[in-house]
Amino acid sequence: MGASSGIGREVAKLLLADGWELGLAARREEPLLELKAMAPEGSRVEVMPIDVCRADAGDMLLRLADRLGGMDLYFHASGIGKQNRTLDASIELSTTETNAMGFVRLVGEAYRYFIRRGRGHIAAISSIAGTKGLGPAPSYSATKALQATYLQALDQLARQSGQRIQITDIRPGFVDTALLHGDFKYPMMLRPEDVARDIVQSIRRGRHIRLIDWRYRLLTCLWRLLPDGLWRRMKL
Repeated sequence: MGASSGIGREVAKLLLADGWELGLAARREEPLLELKAMAPEGSRVEVMPIDVCRADAGDMLLRLADRLGGMDLYFHASGIGKQNRTLDASIELSTTETNAMGFVRLVGEAYRYFIRRGRGHIAAISSIAGTKGLGPAPSYSATKALQATYLQALDQLARQSGQRIQITDIRPGFVDTALLHGDFKYPMMLRPEDVARDIVQSIRRGRHIRLIDWRYRLLTCLWRLLPDGLWRRMKL
């Protein structure tokens, strides 16, 4: 989900090259068809335009899974976000609708599907932005914290209920994608191709939480140690 651009597109390209049977989904269909055209001859690839903000998105996901004869891995890379220092209401609400409501709608649907199937793997991109509330991007950091907490809760729920459902929370640092393009220059930008390779490896290894990369693991450790009084005074 979210295969039309950015990290999702790069992960899809790697899985296609590895010979996976893929269901590609995103709001825009044309980039998905371009991805499908890249698949090796004989590969099984299905495409379906799905808007995570629509109430029928979960049903569409199930239809896509049926086209493939079943789903073993659900990978969620759909999301939006931008700096919003003026707290523009439209930005805050659209970010929340996509990253919170859309996330819960699709990840929850995948979880229920895997309960019925008896097994499965959910991998999703949250972010280091969920570590602390970021003043320049309030709804983005808040929804990323929600995503990480939701995945943690599903992981605990699966363990306690005896479900064979693996959860992988991917938390990249700043990645050089269209999501972060603008006037502000972010530090320590990561290449989407490198992040995608790390994600695929993390999925194969069944990691629970993966922070990408080592610089951001150090940075988030520092963020967690900072007292709230100091954090609120930091200029970001």
